[in-house]
Amino acid sequence: MGVLDHISEMFDCSSGSSKLKKRKQLQTVEVKVKMDCEGCERKVRKAVDGMKGVNQVDIDRKANKVTVVGYVEPSKVVARIAHHTGKKAELWPYVPYDVVAHPYAQGVYDKKAPSGYVRNVDDPQYSHLARASSTEVRYTTAFSDENPTACAIM
Repeated sequence: MGVLDHISEMFDCSSGSSKLKKRKQLQTVEVKVKMDCEGCERKVRKAVDGMKGVNQVDIDRKANKVTVVGYVEPSKVVARIAHHTGKKAELWPYVPYDVVAHPYAQGVYDKKAPSGYVRNVDDPQYSHLARASSTEVRYTTAFSDENPTACAIM
């Protein structure tokens, strides 16, 4: 806290309580909402633009993605979209393909995901699918058909 904040709290006579107001952090909230037409897009934009603390709204109708930047809580954004539009809304469940260790593992790959994205799963069930170490890769490629300098014992 800065000096000015401290001084303003000392001389604040507006409220009798000594509770400090928690300031919301500026954050980016990504929400998945099914949008078929411009009317759906307009309805979603109108619902989110009316929220207090929203600075910017970006809508990607092709990916069914709404990005909200501002001093808002993610749960309130999802609830507001669901309530005002009547559509199912959820936090963006996808991550880029490159981030996931095994993008084609069961439960991670999603046919409905936009291209280049897979479902974000932090499940201990998939921890045993760890990436191969460099020594394992070296040994397996030593006998590979794609490796021109591979050992050919046959």
